[in-house]
Amino acid sequence: MIETVHVPLGARAYDVLVGPGLLAQAETRIAPLLSRPRVFVVTESRVAALHLDAFRTGLGGISAEVLVLPPGEGTKDWANLTRVVEWLLDGRCERGDVVVALGGGVIGDLVGFAAAILRRGVRFVQVPTTLLAQVDSSVGGKTGINTRHGKNLVGAFHQPSLVLADVEVLETLTPRDFLAGYGEVAKYGLLGDERFFAWLEQNGPRLASDVGLRVEAVRRSVQMKADIVVRDETERGDRALLNLGHTFCHALEAATGYSDRLLHGEGVAVGCALAFDLSARLDLCSQEAPSRVRGHLQEMGMLRDLSDIPGELPGPEALLDLMGQDKKVVAGRLRFILARGIGDAFVTDAVPRAAVIDVLERSAKSFR
Repeated sequence: MIETVHVPLGARAYDVLVGPGLLAQAETRIAPLLSRPRVFVVTESRVAALHLDAFRTGLGGISAEVLVLPPGEGTKDWANLTRVVEWLLDGRCERGDVVVALGGGVIGDLVGFAAAILRRGVRFVQVPTTLLAQVDSSVGGKTGINTRHGKNLVGAFHQPSLVLADVEVLETLTPRDFLAGYGEVAKYGLLGDERFFAWLEQNGPRLASDVGLRVEAVRRSVQMKADIVVRDETERGDRALLNLGHTFCHALEAATGYSDRLLHGEGVAVGCALAFDLSARLDLCSQEAPSRVRGHLQEMGMLRDLSDIPGELPGPEALLDLMGQDKKVVAGRLRFILARGIGDAFVTDAVPRAAVIDVLERSAKSFR
């Protein structure tokens, strides 16, 4: 049941393997990349407790140097980037070696960035252990860290050499973490494939309990992302569509201090709902589209509005100012990913400030 999605980027091409039991196959899958039987594994404490022993066993005759970092979005910072790079240098990691990111999106982004800048670039393998990382952050080569100015504002494009997406490890996720990852899965249908979204409406509630459905959901999400990345590797055009919901999401993450108050995938779900609300507010899509989005998120038990986020949030004006630090700002103009309907997203900077404020105000009052 192992599916392969090839990402054809010339000399930087790689495969994303999706299926059960891939941790146990680590030696077979990673050995062809190695010039010597050693890897450098960076993970975090929660993932290490659950999966590090199994991964070590799967590596077989490949020795592993391991660095375990603290969990959480706060790990994706300058201090831990320095820690990873210095650890790799202390271990005499060479340009021909391979660094392994074993964890979710935080570990993948941080370790990928460290690999990008170490000795001007060493190879790395993504072993994503969350649904969000398997369908999104492990694929496409975006790496980076957060700063006090905002999320992912420092980083590099550095493609992995291999991605091993073992869907069995997703069974160890909490329901909240699984649903956070599902926010990114739903995003793919919303931005470019109405048939996939319809498939999710039918099968989404069963993904957590059905391995075959998980494989298919991850494969289709990865294939959609791979197709877009191949067309636009460094986000000069189409790749911006992958940020559907993220302009709102990144502002909300900043407003909640990158804390467990709001997980990234939860912010994406809220952001997608708001993006469709804004699209309908601007008469770009029918009123039925945001209702359908909200209906599915509700059926999945996911956040949909600002009022669903625990604790106080800044007002709409302050949230809009936080959006101004988004990477999609061009010549001082904030670009939004909006939609003409489910599966038909596009990028625009022609969005009246008053319309955004109105949507945020209504969401804070929990309109449904």
